[in-house]
Parts: sequence; structure tokens; C-alpha cells
Amino acid sequence: MSDNIEKTIDIDKVLRGKMGDKTKYVPVFVVSWLKHIVHEDKVNKFLWESRHETGTAWLTECVHYLDMTLQIEGKENLPDKDDGKLYTFVSNHPLGGADGVALGSIIGQHYDGKFRYLVNDLLLNLPGLKPVSIGINKTGKQGRAFPAMVEAGFQSDNHMLMFPAGLCSRNINGEIHDLPWKKTFISKSVEYHRDVVPIHFGGQNSDKFYRIANLCKTLHLKVNIAMLFLVDEMYKNVHKTFRVAIGKPIPWQTFDNTKTPMEWAKIVENKVYEL
Repeated sequence: MSDNIEKTIDIDKVLRGKMGDKTKYVPVFVVSWLKHIVHEDKVNKFLWESRHETGTAWLTECVHYLDMTLQIEGKENLPDKDDGKLYTFVSNHPLGGADGVALGSIIGQHYDGKFRYLVNDLLLNLPGLKPVSIGINKTGKQGRAFPAMVEAGFQSDNHMLMFPAGLCSRNINGEIHDLPWKKTFISKSVEYHRDVVPIHFGGQNSDKFYRIANLCKTLHLKVNIAMLFLVDEMYKNVHKTFRVAIGKPIPWQTFDNTKTPMEWAKIVENKVYEL
């Protein structure tokens, strides 16, 4: 990689930040493998070349970079941007990266950039993503701040784009499906009178990715090792066509006391998979 390209993704720096002086004990081949698996040079080249773009424009640039063809069905179900209301957009999360980028581009273009993601705080290292993101780290020191970050998002005058599973889909009994959806999007949409728009994104990662994810679960590993491979999966999904199905908005009043927020979350999750 050319020396004049500023590195946004720097594995050496990440290891130093996590391990300090112990970094010197990490074998050189391990560091090289990590750089390879996160495509450090390739990603940094793209981030450098797209550094002047942010928010929706940057997300759209990502879609072009990955050469994604999006077949959008039900675009007429996206509420009018001038109807004076705020919405919660919820989707399954099959890819763990490219799907988020694509949906951000679609929603951002339709609503003039007035939306926010709730994303893993690691993604805030991407300058183009930062303006449309609220960073969350549910496991680290920011764990206690998670409710406040969610609150800030729903109190804002932005639409919310959420992946209620939290992690990308897994191979569950031979079917690519999200982990159970969390209820936050239901309780907050009711509290802030936001109708919920269900979206289904078609696609899947490689069998290798699902084997690694399932192995991590079997071994009860606290660290999400599978996440390391998401960039590699993103590059495996270039030049592909993805079906994006947008459902009709569900009025927030639907989510009444006849069911718990958790039960309503499951109903919306099922609805998404029917799209």
C-alpha cells in the first residue's frame, strides 16, 4: 500500500491498544493473518479514496464499490419523507456488513440522510459512517450507557434503522436465520409513537463463516471471533444481486398490552421473514 495513504484500519495499533507491551509476544504470522483476514490494505485504500464522502453519500459509494445490485420490492411502502412522522425501520441481518450499508443507502437517499443506526462502537472508526451512527458497546464499559444511547436516538428527529438481532444471522438447523430479536425496538417505538417498517434483506454468508460462528457458540467463547471474518465475507459477496423487500408500516398502536414486547418482537420478526 502506498505510504501516503492514511491507515484507518491498523491491526498493529489495535493489538497495541488491547495488549500493550505483550504485543511483542504475538507471532508475526498471526499478525499477518489478521491483516489478511480483515483485508487491511484493500479497506484502507477504499476508505482513503472515499474520505471526502460521509453519511448517505459514503454508504452509496460503498454499494458501488462492492458492486451490489439491489432489487427493491415494495419501495412504495416507504412512508413519504414529508409526512411529519418518524419511523423505526427494522431488518434481518444476513450479511453483517454489506446489508447494513445497502439499507443505509436506501433509507438515507429516501429521507435526505435523516436516519441513524445503532451500531457496534468498533464501526465508529469508519469516518464516513460516524455521522449517521449511534455507537453501542453492550459488553464493555459503555454497557451501562446503552439505554441512554438508544434513548438519544429515539428522542432525535431522525428515523431509526435497527437490526434487532444484534448480530448477523446464523445457520440454525440448516436455515439461515437471525438470532431471536430483542424487544427494544418495540418498547421505544411505542414510547415515541413511531410506526415500524419491516424490511427483509435476502442473502447469506459462506458455509465457513457459519461453521466458525457455531463453533464459537459450542465452545462458549465470550469473544465474537466470527466478527473478525465479516470483512472477508463482504468481499466474497461483491458483484452479487440482493433482493430487498419493504413491508407496509405497522402502526405503533398495534403493539398493545395483549402481548409482551418480546412477543410482539417475535411477531414482527416472523413478518419480516414472510416478505
